[in-house]
Amino acid sequence: MAVHVVKKGETLGTISSIYRVSIQTIVEMNGLLSANTLVPGLALYLPDTLPPIRLYQIKAGDHIWQLAQQYNIDIPTILAANPGIIPKNLFIGQSINIPSPLKLEIATLGFLVPSSESANLATIDSLAGQLTFLAVVAYSFTEEGFAFNVIKDASLVSRSNQRNITPLLMIRNIAENDFSAELAGRVLQNPTYRGNLVSSLVNLTRQRGFGGVSIDLEFIPPAQRHDFISFLTDLKNALGELILHVNVHAKIADIPTNRIIGAYDYAAIGSVVDLVALMTMDYGYPGGPPDPIAPISWMEQVIRYSITQINPKKLQIAMPLYGYDKVVPTNAAHALSVLAAQNKAISTGSPIEFDNTAKSPWYRYWHGVEEHVVWFEDIRSLIEKYRLIDLYQLTGTTFWQISLPAPQNWAYLMKNIQVV
Repeated sequence: MAVHVVKKGETLGTISSIYRVSIQTIVEMNGLLSANTLVPGLALYLPDTLPPIRLYQIKAGDHIWQLAQQYNIDIPTILAANPGIIPKNLFIGQSINIPSPLKLEIATLGFLVPSSESANLATIDSLAGQLTFLAVVAYSFTEEGFAFNVIKDASLVSRSNQRNITPLLMIRNIAENDFSAELAGRVLQNPTYRGNLVSSLVNLTRQRGFGGVSIDLEFIPPAQRHDFISFLTDLKNALGELILHVNVHAKIADIPTNRIIGAYDYAAIGSVVDLVALMTMDYGYPGGPPDPIAPISWMEQVIRYSITQINPKKLQIAMPLYGYDKVVPTNAAHALSVLAAQNKAISTGSPIEFDNTAKSPWYRYWHGVEEHVVWFEDIRSLIEKYRLIDLYQLTGTTFWQISLPAPQNWAYLMKNIQVV
């Protein structure tokens, strides 16, 4: 991988000469609006011929020679990638870089909210080979538990199946355009309504050609914690061989009374379903102060707790393909894609900073007398998240959402990772 952080005074011409990559390739790979304007701190992703760098955590009994065999690489290459490492003094828990032709294998899931049919189909076509699952965000349910379609999605399901991407029916407790704790609680606590939701979901899934269901019930009342497990158990039994995927709010400890995370019994959920997606995003949330969207230190805390409750081979973390532009001091927030956030920094001439603790980029600009702070993701922060997947041997990642342009992410994924 080649990541170049632009310095003051640099041009695409000079960067092109250094890396022997055409200006047009740099522009396209990074979604730049123009070849003429850059800002200091902008991270550019550039193609190279080097092998991917895997991240490995030393376990009891590990030896350099054994790791060289496991990753199909020679010992000097490993040592060169880890200056100062002492082969005979490896310690448990030590993280090392291993350049290897053997790519990280992961299962990916892209969320897609149906909008323009032609644009959505083009997105699916462009990402064929980079998605394992497509969660079609187009379903809610009534107060009696009957699931229903909110937005037309038949063509998206059909195209996904044609492209060897498994489509999942995504159900959410949406009422009046927002998540409804009351709706979730009413249905889950009533055995008859729960049964209605199970049967209607299974019928819709099979009739419409989905390969399974993705559950996104948020703000479930903590009192329905056990009811939620009963619902998932009944749904998985009814789905049989079809996939049951569940999205859960991220947490670093179990607090059963908490209104946001209390209903999620990680261990019980993990024992029932096929895949669990940790919603490791919105650490910096709309209405809150300017903060990173998904700081790496917090994500790692969430993962460390989660793997004590759920088999890592069932776990996905979330990759946010967006950022927040917040007004200081009101914290009024405007969401924008990672590409739009990057290009706004360029168009406003705002130098991009990189927070080394959060491993996240941000910048500040002014609109008249109004101060704005933008936190987003770039190739540097995305790479750090993929390294966490490798380090903790998770099954993969989800992307919210794939209609948001993120050319750096898809270029990196295509070169360095094998999507299963």
